[in-house]
Amino acid sequence: MFQLIENEKIRETVNGKRVITKKPELLAPAGSLEKLKVAVHYGADAVFIGGQEFGLRSNANNFTIEEMREGVEFAKNYGAVVYVTTNIFAHNENMAGLEEYLQDIEDAGVRGIIVADPFIIETCRRVAPKLEIHLSTQQSLSNWKAVKYWKQEGLHRVVLAREVGAEEMSKMKEEVDIEIEAFVHGAMCIAYSGRCVLSNHMTARDSNRGGCCQSCRWDYDLYEEVDGEEKALFNEGDAPFAMSPKDLKLIESIPHMIELGIDSLKVEGRMKSIHYIATVISVYRKVIDAYCADPENFKIKKEWLEELDRCANRATASSFFEGEPSFEQQMFGTHATKLKWDFAGLVLDYDQESQIVTLQQRNYFKQGDTVEFFGPDIESFKMEVGQIWDEKGNEIEVANHPLQIVKFKVDRPLFQYNMMRKENK
Repeated sequence: MFQLIENEKIRETVNGKRVITKKPELLAPAGSLEKLKVAVHYGADAVFIGGQEFGLRSNANNFTIEEMREGVEFAKNYGAVVYVTTNIFAHNENMAGLEEYLQDIEDAGVRGIIVADPFIIETCRRVAPKLEIHLSTQQSLSNWKAVKYWKQEGLHRVVLAREVGAEEMSKMKEEVDIEIEAFVHGAMCIAYSGRCVLSNHMTARDSNRGGCCQSCRWDYDLYEEVDGEEKALFNEGDAPFAMSPKDLKLIESIPHMIELGIDSLKVEGRMKSIHYIATVISVYRKVIDAYCADPENFKIKKEWLEELDRCANRATASSFFEGEPSFEQQMFGTHATKLKWDFAGLVLDYDQESQIVTLQQRNYFKQGDTVEFFGPDIESFKMEVGQIWDEKGNEIEVANHPLQIVKFKVDRPLFQYNMMRKENK
């Protein structure tokens, strides 16, 4: 285990007790307006979204300017803020409309942009000066002198490469007075983020312009060429070769990141489901709050780890934060595991008098199934589903239509945006 590095600037002693005076921002992904609202409800201090231009997630349900306005207003009501990714590595044909787009983002009330291209940085500073400028992880920032350079260029925050470790982060905070954002959970890139061109060569989809097909997660058969002929480097029945790292999970390192003074803890996954976002954000919210409230007596709870497993479909590891990762943190010859729990429904309403929940179905469930409810303002609990009625009041045995509105009795109070899931057996 690494040695805890402490930053004196983030704490003080009050009545003989150590107190955390600087709580980091919890930054959530939001690939749609619905995901933004869920992230905020489940504890995010900020969300990062993509617009319909200049971003790196072309398959996400990216935001129109009007949706940005709505998202910003919603977040503001809960004390949260919104950042927009403009982190494309632009080619000549990608630059049309940039000035107008940045001005529209600023006018929508967005706090800042996450950007990699120096020209976009320069343009933003000139035409949309109210926007904060955050350097994207696409720049693979991994040393304090580079951090100092971007500070001198007027940036408000830098998003570190995923390959930066605790000691390097500590040096950056010691040498440069700038906000630092670091990833704590989500997918890892096999290359320095965005610098891979496998996707370009194999599918003509540009990783650096939002089209990555995740070639590193494919299965490969390995051969070598001997005297002009291909010789297999595998035997029949061998696990196929892959080159993907395990997903990042730094829940147990959050106390160390808080002590380092990291300003923003970032969860990756704008393409993920609302169940994933709700689960991950709610767990990290609890960890951050619990540590800051009582750092001396803090312990990672087993139920937090179990909760994260409910939405994980790939193996996880601590990656580079604790030191150089070994081969055990890579996914050679393994595939995604089956989800242990299915997201089954989103609570729309609950009638306290009748104890009837109105639910939007998100996955198949039926009478007699054991389900679990979780979310803000409630303690997670399990129950068996009894009678189910459709929107017209007809009794049904199975809720099997996508987004079907159903009702059934739940003897504990529920609230809008609480969720229901079902164990996958």
